[in-house]
Amino acid sequence: MTRRAVITGIGVISAAGIGKEAFFQGLRSQSPTPPLVVEDFDPAPFFDSPKEIRRHDRFAQFALACATEALEQAGDLQCDPDRIGVHIGTGVGGLSSIETQVLVNEKSPRRVSPFLVPMMMPNAGAAAVSMRYGFTGPCETTATACAASTQSIGSAFNAIRWGRCDAMLAGGSEASNTPTGTQGFINMTATSSAGISRPFDLERDGFLHAEGAAVIVMEEREHALERGVDILAEIVGYATNADAHHITAPSPGGVGASACMELALADAGLTANEVSYINAHGTSTPLNDANEAEAIMKVFGNPGPAVVSTKGVTGHPLGAAGALEAAAVTLSMQHRLLPPTANYRTADPDMAPIHVVAEEQTWEPGISISNSFGFGGHNATLVIAPT
Repeated sequence: MTRRAVITGIGVISAAGIGKEAFFQGLRSQSPTPPLVVEDFDPAPFFDSPKEIRRHDRFAQFALACATEALEQAGDLQCDPDRIGVHIGTGVGGLSSIETQVLVNEKSPRRVSPFLVPMMMPNAGAAAVSMRYGFTGPCETTATACAASTQSIGSAFNAIRWGRCDAMLAGGSEASNTPTGTQGFINMTATSSAGISRPFDLERDGFLHAEGAAVIVMEEREHALERGVDILAEIVGYATNADAHHITAPSPGGVGASACMELALADAGLTANEVSYINAHGTSTPLNDANEAEAIMKVFGNPGPAVVSTKGVTGHPLGAAGALEAAAVTLSMQHRLLPPTANYRTADPDMAPIHVVAEEQTWEPGISISNSFGFGGHNATLVIAPT
């Protein structure tokens, strides 16, 4: 029998809102003013002591907080811990810990924290979640830039449908809005000089560097039905591939992106005309948006599905972006509502014509795609279905 993987819990931390409901309402509002950091996050409820907090980088704190919210919604998983895994991606990992300890090292190398390595390592978020809850299944981290958390969710999906696990916590976390991290993106001219994220808009001029995290609980469908838990959505397809073209620029004509979407649809056993909604990677950079639009046009034609980029509100939380967007798709299904592509005003006449949603609209939930495309040419696509 084919094993199916469903979503039964969501946890979110974002500049658009802390907690899944605040996050979704934030997607419906005006984009916040940079810097896009999570100002009101308090890690204290998720740790036993201030000392324990200090031993976890901010990105790991985010991961644990999101996992806690997701598990509260999913309830008692009633699984053998050996069959519950954790797969949490990140683009950068513990950058703030690295920066802090570099300054300490300038004063005296002996003052460097003995916890620096476990705080900076990219797998610290996944490790923190597995240790807190005693999940002894596979515990892994994907660090493929902006595709990281979509690939993490895809790998978790495979672990369930291929029979390795009965439940997985999957997602991504990022807290790289440090002086070095922020300046690095500014110096490579990837960020908006106007301080506005305008995905797919004629005036787009770069992304807004942001922090955030999201974790979803996925479990085998029959197991969820037996528990009587609410099923929020189902992952029905996944694919990943590589552009093999350039370290930061996408392959011309969206070749890699279009192939990835086609592979994901084939994996789901679906055709392009069955898709009603695409949550685009949509970073607001000139090259990414143009190439993604061309890829969407190639796969879906014109008119194609409704297209939304939530990065007009969330900014670009790098390795956490895909998890936040998978959460946004699932919440859109629950609310039967598509949020707007914030700051989208004027279509680019030189861009392939796609149906960008400029204003919030009601929606009859249908087959949806969530795209992530990362530096290094990493592409990943999830296919998500309503229940």
